[in-house]
Amino acid sequence: MDDLAGFLRTRRSRVAPAAVGIPVDNRRRVAGLRREEVAHLSGVSVDYYVRLEQGRATQPSDQVLDALARVLGLDETERGHLDRLARQPRRRPKTPSGRLRPELLRVLDLVSDAPALIMNHRLDALAGNRLARLLFGRPMPGLNIARHVFLEEAERGLYAEWDHCTLDVVGHLRLAAGTYPEDPRLASLIGELAMGSERFRHLWARADVRARTHGRKAYRHPLVGLLELHQENFALPDATGTELLVMSAAPGTPTADGLRLLASLCGDADPAPEPEAARAAVPGRGAS
Repeated sequence: MDDLAGFLRTRRSRVAPAAVGIPVDNRRRVAGLRREEVAHLSGVSVDYYVRLEQGRATQPSDQVLDALARVLGLDETERGHLDRLARQPRRRPKTPSGRLRPELLRVLDLVSDAPALIMNHRLDALAGNRLARLLFGRPMPGLNIARHVFLEEAERGLYAEWDHCTLDVVGHLRLAAGTYPEDPRLASLIGELAMGSERFRHLWARADVRARTHGRKAYRHPLVGLLELHQENFALPDATGTELLVMSAAPGTPTADGLRLLASLCGDADPAPEPEAARAAVPGRGAS
C-alpha cells in the first residue's frame, strides 16, 4: 500500500532548491530536488540514493534516515513514517482486532455532554455515545469516516470544512498504510476510495501523512446548524491503533448551546444503541 521509494520521490519533488542553497535558472526542468542533489546534501552516494528510490536498497541506517529527513524537511510525523517504511521487512505490527472491552464501552457512555466515539486505524467507528450517534444521525458500528467523507455524497454537507477534512482523512490513511502494510481490510478500503473518488486519488498521489492528535472540527448539523467542536484524541493503551475521540464545546458558546439543543430535540428520535455484544464485535463489511 505504501513504500519507501514512493515516499522519497514525493518528498523530493516538494523541496525548493533555493531553500537548500541551490541556485536556480530558467533551464531547470525538475520540480524540487534532483536525486544527485538529495544524495550530496545527505552525505550518501548517488548510487545508493538511486537504489533507495528504486526500492533496491533496504534497511538504511538511522544516520541516513536522519540526514534524508533533514534535507527533505520532514516534520515529526513524516520522520516517523519514513522510519516505519524503511523498517517494514524487519518489523510488521499485528493488525488490531477491533474488539473492545465492555468496561471501556461503559466509560464511553459516561461522557454525556460531548460527542465521543472509539475509532480504529481504518477510521471505523467501533462505538459511540448518544451525542455521537445524534451528530452523525446513525449508529456507530458500520460508519467509516473515510467512506462517509468521500463516497456518501448526501452526507458531505455535514462537514463544514470538507476540503480540509479530506486532507486529514487521506493523511491519516497514508500513515496507517505505512504502519499496517499487511492489513487486507485497509487495502480494500483504500482501493474502494480510489475507485470512487477523484479527489481521493489526487490526494493519495501526494503521499502526505498526518497524525490525529487534536484540533478544530466543524460540522453543519441539519437540525441545529454549525457546531464548532474541539477534538481530542486519546490512544487506548491496550488496543494498538485505536483511539477515544471526544469533541467538546467551550462553555457559553453557540456550539455548547447547539449540543444541548441537539440532545433535547432528538430525545424521541435517538438512533438506537446497539447491544453491547454487537458493539464489541469486530466490524464487518460496513466498517472495512
